[in-house]
Amino acid sequence: MALLTGKTAVITGGTTGIGLATAKLFVDEGAYVFITGRRKPELDAAVAQLGGQATGVQGDVSKPDDVDALYRAVADSGRRIDVVFANAAIINVARIGDITEEQLDELLGVDLKGAVFTVQKALPLLNDGASVILNSSNVGSRGADGIGVYAAIKAALRSFARTWASELRDRKIRVNVVSPGATDTPGIETLASLIDPGPSGVATFKDYQSTVTPLGRLAYPEEVAKAVLFLASDLSSFTTGAEIPVDGGINQI
Repeated sequence: MALLTGKTAVITGGTTGIGLATAKLFVDEGAYVFITGRRKPELDAAVAQLGGQATGVQGDVSKPDDVDALYRAVADSGRRIDVVFANAAIINVARIGDITEEQLDELLGVDLKGAVFTVQKALPLLNDGASVILNSSNVGSRGADGIGVYAAIKAALRSFARTWASELRDRKIRVNVVSPGATDTPGIETLASLIDPGPSGVATFKDYQSTVTPLGRLAYPEEVAKAVLFLASDLSSFTTGAEIPVDGGINQI
């Protein structure tokens, strides 16, 4: 039997990258998935790839009303939720002397407030024994020039997982974190366009990331998705409050 047969999952930011790879894997493992995205063309394309086991709900997780609309769609379908993957995130680049209020508000809105309300507003629909997964990052425990706000938010998500795992334990709801390293997604292409490539002699930012990662390459989105699947399924039934790094060893060695 597939690992998620009969389960219903919600994945924010499910139109590209890690979110879409996870949605595909969940569908393959028997789940019905609800995905979100801010842009309708990309959302429609993702749902078309996922087939009949998926519903797309357009929205911006930084807007609580949009998160409410997501969960109304779930409730209107007659389903309850077994898995939430709070994945939606953006990134921008600014050193401490250059951070603007607009940049700060944008990152806090999507990456922090969005994750909080994605989980909070799911609670009435979450089945007891459900699994909540937060998408953090290896930079949450490292100093990363130019992305300090993003890194601090990712560290905050790690902290939230510990607290929420404790707060929700009476319902047997498990809360865990996956922390990817550099992953070959559209997001890293955006980041590469915003920062210097790295030391002289390194052709591109992606090449630089490969050189500093012990396994010598970027992660594939599907590799991160497999870690999320582990946390979503009964394979991790005795795991809560934990962090799984999928970083090629960069924070481990």
